[in-house]
Amino acid sequence: MHDEFLCHVTAYGVCDGRRIGVPLGTYRAPTLALALWWLRDRASWIAERLDPSPQSAAYPASALVPVADTVPDVPAVLRAWCADVGRQEQVADALAAGRLVRIAASDDTTEYELLAESVDALRMQRAAPVLVAPVA
Repeated sequence: MHDEFLCHVTAYGVCDGRRIGVPLGTYRAPTLALALWWLRDRASWIAERLDPSPQSAAYPASALVPVADTVPDVPAVLRAWCADVGRQEQVADALAAGRLVRIAASDDTTEYELLAESVDALRMQRAAPVLVAPVA
């Protein structure tokens, strides 16, 4: 069982023809449950900022406008992921097995990526012996 998990959230976009990543947060979770909680919390946080409630007092009237139906709905994708118990169990199983987990959603300008991986698995990869071919 893997005991500690490193979690990241990054937004990617294109600037001057280059793909640029902007870190939105990192968390070193001491347990699997806290890693899953943090990933869900960050997914909800992104969704709320991309698609806030129009009734919120933080926004003046008419500040929010709907997007075209053809634009992928990142907030809906992230909210659906947060609410899907089966997918949460798949993520938990993958992390517990030491595999890297990536959850991503994109619209026409930005990709939002949530990553999590076992700190133990990272340590084991670094400790693996390097095979060097004999010099002739």
